[in-house]
Amino acid sequence: MKPVKVGLLGLGTVGTGVVRIVEGHQEDLQSQVGSPIVIEKVLVQNKSKSRSLTIDAEKLTEDPWDIIHNPNIDVIVEVMGGIEGTKGYILEALAHGKHVVTANKDLMALHGPEILRKAQEHGCDVLYEASVAGGIPIIRTLIEGFSSDRITKIMGIVNGTTNYILTKMSQEGADYAEVLKEAQALGYAEADPTSDVEGLDAARKMTILSTLGFRANVALEDVDVKGISSVSREDIQYAKRLGYEVKLLGIAERQDDYISVSVQPTMVKQSHPIASVNGVFNAVYVYGEAVGETMFYGPGAGELPTATSVVADLVAVVKNLKLGVNGKQELLSYKEKKLKTDEQIAAKYFMLLHVEDRAGVLARITQAFADCEVSLGSVLQQPNSSDQIAEIIIITHDASKASIGKVLQSFGSMEVVKSVKSVYRVEG
Repeated sequence: MKPVKVGLLGLGTVGTGVVRIVEGHQEDLQSQVGSPIVIEKVLVQNKSKSRSLTIDAEKLTEDPWDIIHNPNIDVIVEVMGGIEGTKGYILEALAHGKHVVTANKDLMALHGPEILRKAQEHGCDVLYEASVAGGIPIIRTLIEGFSSDRITKIMGIVNGTTNYILTKMSQEGADYAEVLKEAQALGYAEADPTSDVEGLDAARKMTILSTLGFRANVALEDVDVKGISSVSREDIQYAKRLGYEVKLLGIAERQDDYISVSVQPTMVKQSHPIASVNGVFNAVYVYGEAVGETMFYGPGAGELPTATSVVADLVAVVKNLKLGVNGKQELLSYKEKKLKTDEQIAAKYFMLLHVEDRAGVLARITQAFADCEVSLGSVLQQPNSSDQIAEIIIITHDASKASIGKVLQSFGSMEVVKSVKSVYRVEG
């Protein structure tokens, strides 16, 4: 049995996991694909660095072209990260007829259509299951499991760092800054946490999921993004009192072929399954016209969960290789992208207002909603610690994003409204 030879770009956390699984599960892998799978060459930054696993020094290289131009290598597994340089390596590998497995969400969110077209031109596979939600097989599910259905909504927690922070704030009543420092100390958050906490990481993942789910080329700039850095302990306490949890959700919706994609802190009803997804775990909720509601839950990162998805893609590539059907997958983005306007995007909203504590103010507030044709689901007024200020908590019925914008604009010109403390979308 001729072995299938693999070139591995990167030997960090995920790359180490890939080596462990390929070498440790060799009997299982051979039984699935009918031949050995061998790690032929591994790209590292420093060959002399000490590592947590033993690997033959002759397999290590600091030159990516040793792998990309190696005629013996059949499949490139890219787990090094980065965008422009990595894109060049992958395109060159495809031009040389090598199949690619990648865990690179940034690359696939920004350049996925170009890479997939290149793969098709050269009869190669490009698989990227590990780019979203770590060990959860959500990409394969969207492509294959929902192939006979029409997806109308994808909603999920796709960033473990922010979910960890919001979970700690909810369960322990801690402040955002305090929990962020703890997450950095534990390695859940980077020294520069901007990509996670400002929603950019989740936006890239939602770009990929919505492109696959709606069969249209959704770009990163199509995603409306807001992070969690402005979420206060007070916001979370109010949410809990009203029966909600605050989660950073990616939400992609389709109605009459018009789509919207956003990432934002969202109040989720505690009875909804996503509300109970805590810590660094991820969950993706998918609504299909035929199947109804489904949820996929699991670890969103980590050495072995992510490496499991990478190796599953590797197995799929090798099976295609044995069948002679590599590069036969159709480009899935065949529909015209039609984005919803703010008038077409509808949801329930939570607002927390600080207003003057005197007669007639509540009537003026509710009239502002009526003037903008927004109906109210519930209104709660209570005194603030300041004698002159009252707090008004409002949850609307479904309203367009444009109408909510008009309401907020009207508050800006009302002297009785001292501040709009919080505005959140409401789900469940």
